[in-house]
Amino acid sequence: MITLTENAANHVQSYLAKRGKGVGLRVGVRTSGCSGMAYKLEFADAVNPEDTQFESHGVKVLVDPKSLPYLQGTELDYTREGLNEGFKFRNPNVKDECGCGESFSV
Repeated sequence: MITLTENAANHVQSYLAKRGKGVGLRVGVRTSGCSGMAYKLEFADAVNPEDTQFESHGVKVLVDPKSLPYLQGTELDYTREGLNEGFKFRNPNVKDECGCGESFSV
């Protein structure tokens, strides 16, 4: 299961409303970075037949089957720290992260 905090869900709902379209948030991983994998996020306009769907605080979260094992149990938060804001992943599967925080390994 993949969950969103209330802050993350509010941010996604607000963005989808401004966009005027979209069914939810697509979360996945891709091969990248110095530690091997990086997260990818995009607003989804449709549900793919192979997607696994979760709902958290009223937001649909879509995950492709290849990414799901790496993301199982992840909580996605949206935080503001000073002038920086963005999504933060709390992934219990991560064994190591690169120094810049852009990639991880499991």
